[in-house]
Amino acid sequence: MSPIADNLSGTGENRCLDFILGLSSTAPTTPMKVALVTAAGSDTAAGTEVTGGSYARQTLSVAAAASGATSNSADLVFAGMPAATVVGVEVWDSAGSPVRLWYGPLTDPRTVLAGDELQILAGELDFTLS
Repeated sequence: MSPIADNLSGTGENRCLDFILGLSSTAPTTPMKVALVTAAGSDTAAGTEVTGGSYARQTLSVAAAASGATSNSADLVFAGMPAATVVGVEVWDSAGSPVRLWYGPLTDPRTVLAGDELQILAGELDFTLS
């Protein structure tokens, strides 16, 4: 579905390094949320998030990482979508001013009609660090 291999935002990379090297407690504010985008983001800029319909970011659940990888452990269901072509996903924390930590393209963009449901099944959203 969507490998997000090493696609940490610049902020995400810095927070990981600070945490691993004991410089600060940089854990994100949970729960983590998955956003859908119609134009891809980059290390430094967020993509264009879907708007309209009943679209809302969905809560991400993951299992503990093993061998530098993990994936979503529950289905992500985006109901009541507006008409859109979704090209990627982003993962944000739930801080008062949310912080974007991960981003990545879908393997295949998905076009949805108004009212459609878009699902990312458990195990389809892969996160790796290498």
